[in-house]
This record gives sequence, C-alpha cells and structure tokens, in this order.
Amino acid sequence: MFAIPLRTRDGERAELRPLEPWQSEEFYAHVERGREFIGRYIGFADAAADPAGARTLLQRYADRQAAGGGRIYGIWLDGTLVGGVLFVSLDDKAGTCEVGCWLEPAAVGRGLVTQSVRILIDWAVDARGVHRVEWVAASANTASVNVARRLGLRRDGVLRESFPHRGERYDMEVWSVLAPEWRELRETAKAEAGGAGARAEG
Repeated sequence: MFAIPLRTRDGERAELRPLEPWQSEEFYAHVERGREFIGRYIGFADAAADPAGARTLLQRYADRQAAGGGRIYGIWLDGTLVGGVLFVSLDDKAGTCEVGCWLEPAAVGRGLVTQSVRILIDWAVDARGVHRVEWVAASANTASVNVARRLGLRRDGVLRESFPHRGERYDMEVWSVLAPEWRELRETAKAEAGGAGARAEG
C-alpha cells in the first residue's frame, strides 16, 4: 500500500493512503470520535452509523474504484485515522470528477485537507486526463468553502436549498477548476516558492 507524506505545522507525522473495507473498524472508531462534527454537513457520517454501515460505505467506494468511478483515501496523523479525501465521482468519458473531504475536530487547522485534495487533483488531471474538477459544499460549511478558495477553484454558483440533511435544507456552492487553469496555478505556485527560496538564501 502506498503512503504519501503530508506536512504539518507542528512537525507531526501525517500521511495520505487508501482507505479500504478491511479498515472498517478503524474507520468506524474515527467517525464515532467526530460524528457530530463530521455529520453536520456530510451525509456519510449517518451512513456509518454502526460497524456494518462503515464497512458497507467503504465497500461501496472499493466497488466504485474497481469500476473506475470513485476512490476514497484516509488521512492519518501520528498513526491515527483523523479524516480523508475522496473522489465522490470520476467520469472518464465526460472528463469530470468531484472531490470532497472530511475531518474529525482533532485534525482541523493543520492544512491536511488542502494538501490531500491538491494530490487528488494533480492525479485526476495528470493521470486520468480529467478536464473539470468540481467541489460542492454547503454555503454554511465555511471550512470547506475556504479549502476551495485556497486551492484556487472558482465559484460557479449556488444550488439553493438543494441538499436536505438532518431536517434542514442547505444551499450548496459549486466550485470548479479546469485542467489548464490547474496547471497554471501549479506553475505560479512553483515560481512563487522558488522566488521565496531565493530571497531567503539572499
């Protein structure tokens, strides 16, 4: 199994790696720790209401991956599963995908999601030839909207009261980036990082 190291502000050991059905007990324990926080805007916390539900959810993504239509990855912090990122959908024929994320409270504020989503978008654009990457988040979910902003995605619009969840209806914002835009954002980030390094050395 591959593991991609992630940087943290405090030097903790963090990594991104596949999240698979055999890890369902660990996944369920993670969801239990952050159930209300995770489930405030994300439906799968309710889907993983018990260990069997957690395994069913992970198996669903394993089946999607086998069919080429979706993937799910966990974020581990000092050996503990604390969140993850996923391809909600991945359509090679249309050249589109939707990415998403979740975290338990203990992992918030470390930049783990932004790094992980960047890895997913790089792979989607470079390896799968995806042209349009989407991010859909409740307008009230400020943290998720801010991830889209940090990544340089553009806000396409709002689907008003389109997501019924736990007795409420949420406005959902659609953000996106096109492959040429993403490549340009990467080049700009590299140039800025190189310039900052040169200034530090000077």
